[in-house]
Amino acid sequence: MSPHPFRRRIEHLFREADVRIDDARTGGRAAWDPRVHDARFFRRTLAQGSLGLGESYMDGWWDVADLDGMLFRLLSADIDQRVRGAGEVWDALRARVMNLQSETRAFEVGQRHYDLGNDLYRAMLGERLVYSCAYWRDADDLDAAQEAKLDLVCRKLLLRPGMRVLDIGCGWGEALKFAAQRYGISGVGVTVSREQADYARELCAGLPIEIRLQDYREIDATFDRVFSLGMFEHVGVRNYAAYFDVARRCLSPDAPDGGLFLLHTIGGATSVDHTDPWIARYIFPNSMLPSAKQIATDSEGRFVVEDWHNFGADYDRTLQAWRANVEAAWDRLPARYDERFRRMWRFYLGASMASFRARHIHLWQIVLSPGGVPGGYVAPR
Repeated sequence: MSPHPFRRRIEHLFREADVRIDDARTGGRAAWDPRVHDARFFRRTLAQGSLGLGESYMDGWWDVADLDGMLFRLLSADIDQRVRGAGEVWDALRARVMNLQSETRAFEVGQRHYDLGNDLYRAMLGERLVYSCAYWRDADDLDAAQEAKLDLVCRKLLLRPGMRVLDIGCGWGEALKFAAQRYGISGVGVTVSREQADYARELCAGLPIEIRLQDYREIDATFDRVFSLGMFEHVGVRNYAAYFDVARRCLSPDAPDGGLFLLHTIGGATSVDHTDPWIARYIFPNSMLPSAKQIATDSEGRFVVEDWHNFGADYDRTLQAWRANVEAAWDRLPARYDERFRRMWRFYLGASMASFRARHIHLWQIVLSPGGVPGGYVAPR
């Protein structure tokens, strides 16, 4: 009997990416060949695209030994562009008529993602709770690579004792703590996550650091330096101009070197106005990745670009380290992180690795100044 047309279509698409469905009929060849347990997988994936692929994995309809290897091959062959579900059409329409990252929605990602539980993030992120790409050039382990990233940020900002610094999207406060202890600065951090804010206040106790539970649009003070590590992905294209306006107005006109702003963000290869539907539903609601064009367009007239550094390949390695940590810790974590949650988290990390490995997304550190650094800027690496 010939296979169902949905199955034939998926098998054909997967073969174009050097991926075979591994079962008794076809036989798998490699660790990245998936084994399908439920035939509904084929129709669901064709009908719903990435949402169906991810949800069917969460539901246990298929397994694969090398999840990121499989997804990397599908992305490299652009299979994701050829299988788009109705959910993506709906998300695109919503993004065109609504500001998904408005002030009234600003705290949703904090509540749904960053407030999942500090126990999960402590298990995954290592010695420092730094939830952004590490810098591996001279590092051999995650903790050293995260410390190298924090120091790179401080050196790029030309930090000196006595400077006042703003961290937009401060997470658990690790970057401000590092800068205060190593470079002698004082500062303010803002976050939309209550769990992060409580933790950061405790972490930075005794240091000249203030942590605010606050949307970036509400910041009303001036600083010598501003940085933002892994927060811009939640701003949204409708708000980029306002975001750069905030960063610009927060830099004091009397700041040394004219003031500097470091933007550390994941970026996409093409301009979009919404994110992948599976990511939007399960991981980062109301998020989207900026393109180089979008950043350049909305920073133009507000800032001079002093340096643009891409080390996106380091994010693949960072994600691998996070996965190793959390996989080793699952049995020690509370029961609320059940099997479906674990599969969701594995898909999230694996899909992220695959996207960076395929060079579909990047990690950019961009140094900006309001009027250009007098005499020029020399970027540390």
